[in-house]
Amino acid sequence: MTSLVSPPRPLSCLDRRNPRVGRPSCSRLGEIERLPGGGDVRPELRHSVPQFPAIREAKRVVLVRHGQSTWNEEGRIQGSSDASILTPKGESQAETSRQMLVGDSFDVCFTSPLVRSRKTAEIIWGARKEEMIPEPDLREIDLYSFQGLLKHEGKEKFGSAFRQWQKDAANFNIDGHYPVRELWARAQSCWNKILAHEGRSVLVVAHNAVNQALVASAIGLGTEYFRLLLQSNCGVSVLDFTPQPKVSSPHICLNRLNQTPNSPIAPGSSGGRKTNRRIILVCHGATQSNTEAGFPNMGYEPMNMLGVIQSQKTAELLLDLKVKCIICSPRIASADTAMAISEVQEAADCLGADCMPRYVEVKKMLDLEVEPVLQQAWKNSMETLIAKSGCLYGFDDGILTELWNQSKKAWRSLLDEMSNYSETEGNVVVVGHPAVHIALIAHCLNLTEEWMGSFHLDAGSVSVIDFPDGPSGRGVIRCINYTAHLGRWSIPITRATTNDEEF
Repeated sequence: MTSLVSPPRPLSCLDRRNPRVGRPSCSRLGEIERLPGGGDVRPELRHSVPQFPAIREAKRVVLVRHGQSTWNEEGRIQGSSDASILTPKGESQAETSRQMLVGDSFDVCFTSPLVRSRKTAEIIWGARKEEMIPEPDLREIDLYSFQGLLKHEGKEKFGSAFRQWQKDAANFNIDGHYPVRELWARAQSCWNKILAHEGRSVLVVAHNAVNQALVASAIGLGTEYFRLLLQSNCGVSVLDFTPQPKVSSPHICLNRLNQTPNSPIAPGSSGGRKTNRRIILVCHGATQSNTEAGFPNMGYEPMNMLGVIQSQKTAELLLDLKVKCIICSPRIASADTAMAISEVQEAADCLGADCMPRYVEVKKMLDLEVEPVLQQAWKNSMETLIAKSGCLYGFDDGILTELWNQSKKAWRSLLDEMSNYSETEGNVVVVGHPAVHIALIAHCLNLTEEWMGSFHLDAGSVSVIDFPDGPSGRGVIRCINYTAHLGRWSIPITRATTNDEEF
């Protein structure tokens, strides 16, 4: 099995120009930051942005949620109770994660002390000799009187409090506690301990809610984002921490979110709610520009052989999903990737995935074509730009603002497109350059352009956004930068054991 090893990406231009931009500065929880002209920051951006301890070397942290537990299976509210254990399915999921990470190098493993998490960690850690550190603050969210109840029992016994837990978890109060707020404070404590460890490649095995808090708090998102960044059983999320000159807190980038043992497009709930509406963001397959320092021909060239393989693998992944419409950038690599997906969809009956052929409409959207914006940045630059897939490095404010504004129009058009379909026909596939998908993810989360440096996407990757409340509701991020479907051509997960300079 190939090693899943990769160094963190270089800092984006946001970090080089203004070190604080990579971690946008907002007001403390409960306060209102005033914008120029007297307006208020949007509620979703009012949150605590803690300062993280300085680090001397780049660090990659891999988060894994435990496998399915007996209480997951029964539908009980677990919280921080320790009465459940892994089911056979949960152990199998952990074994799949072990195989995925078997060739990777970790310096240390932090794990929740709860049995279901500790057992998952032991399976994944295998015969490694490095230390495993139980960390009490990695336990699951404390839910006090809710713990141990079946969901219908919670509704019957607690009524309005249970409804608030479902609808407004950030302000949910029980037994005199605000569990989600306490969880975010605990996540900060965990990060201080993890970053203080000298290891450069760190595995963390914990739980659904605490992993959500770790991801969100790392990139500067507050408690309002609880349940918007999914963590499935044995899902893998990766965060890169990079030292910044003259700034104590490192730059932090979410390299991937919730890469699961199961397919990311399999039917299921999204944050505890059923969903039939999805936007699947597909990054086109690799081109020669993806692997070269400059990109004077970016966007005008077809995919290379690796890109062709990636597009076919993505088409196979999406075969189990009935796609109503594919919307792509007019550029060659995006259009060819869209056509590969369409051809496999329309052959669903021949391939045994459906009882009849599917008709898939393919549309081109000019607002997804961001290559001219990036091309102009290359022409105007006084220095060499690095154009690795998923990386924006060296671009000035004007270029980023242009990309942001163009992608905003694309996002609105995509929501309008999805609203035209019935609930059973709500799957829209969007194919484009990684840069436009990074912007679309930020739009989905109601962020601002400064957050674009907090996400990373690779050629051939898939990101999935669920809409359990329809196109007018908030999107729930099921996964970001999913690449497991690419098999031996998948994008590496952890740091190389060899000298980083070789990369």
